[in-house]
Amino acid sequence: MDIIAKELSHIDCMALGEVMLRLDPGVDRIRKTEQFRVWEGGGEYNVIQGLSSCFRHQTGIITALVDNEIGHLIASLIQRTGVRTDWIEWKEHDGIGQSVRNGLYFMERGFGERGAKAVMDRGHTPISQLKATDLDWDALFAKAKPRWFHVGGVMAALSETSPDVVAAAMVAAKKQGAIVSYDLNYRASLWKDRGGRDAANACNTRLIQHADVLFGIESLPAPVTTLDKNVFSSALKSMQERFPNVQLFVTTMRIVKDASHNDWGGLCLYKDEIFHSRDYTDLPIFDRVGGGDAFAAGLISGLLNGESMQTSIDLASAHGALVMSTPGDNSMSSKEEVYSYASGGDAAANR
Repeated sequence: MDIIAKELSHIDCMALGEVMLRLDPGVDRIRKTEQFRVWEGGGEYNVIQGLSSCFRHQTGIITALVDNEIGHLIASLIQRTGVRTDWIEWKEHDGIGQSVRNGLYFMERGFGERGAKAVMDRGHTPISQLKATDLDWDALFAKAKPRWFHVGGVMAALSETSPDVVAAAMVAAKKQGAIVSYDLNYRASLWKDRGGRDAANACNTRLIQHADVLFGIESLPAPVTTLDKNVFSSALKSMQERFPNVQLFVTTMRIVKDASHNDWGGLCLYKDEIFHSRDYTDLPIFDRVGGGDAFAAGLISGLLNGESMQTSIDLASAHGALVMSTPGDNSMSSKEEVYSYASGGDAAANR
């Protein structure tokens, strides 16, 4: 892929998306807990957090926060990962959060037959109120000059104006030569009163026209209970027929056996050739949130570093697997751990 050389760019990857405060009850249930641990999280943000924290790339987030204590807590959590916050739009606090407020979500991890459960509290957030004309996108990307720009279906689903914001950002990023990736992430809670999955698919179809790399598939041609590469490959080829402008199609493969064990892997389609990672059968899951985002980060990092497509898809699956072994949305792994795991390393103690 024609990626801008590092020495010709100011930043490796930027993303556009909402960053919320996650409240995690640990091993407790939300309805019974007496305490929460907090992290920052968001579909698009998690990708560049992994790129920065794990793979040590220069990254930045385009988002909006309310100028109050919660907003500054979120910003400080972002900054500790190395992600630059130069592009946060700060909105005035009205005192009680009636007109604009920072997003929260409560997330309890599943176990065995009990699935993970999320409670969203993200209405009236500043980035959901953003309009395409609120920012000078051409000037923003001309100054930042990223090698890669990432966005997706979560950001596009935030409000009626969000798809226009996403489209404006994608077009401006491409003008500056960035590779533009889009993730089909679907959040039922965001589309519940706005047409559901059909409306989401229509929105994605419009925005994919501006993408070079596409993460995800809209549907599988048949139900799967195993990591059947032929079924997933067929789905990617169908997407390729629909979106000939896209250069690279990528998807995770996940079979949920129970909340604590998944079969896991990844596939990508590039220039009519399928590349697949090794399978992670009966992968133990500690916290599944962020696994798909970490997968995207691993693949993007590989390509930014000039790795082969095979190595990149191996890094994607390995990073996703490792992120699901730790709590929270964020990557807690090192680059060395991911490379070792991707090449077949095991869980033996390192001492």
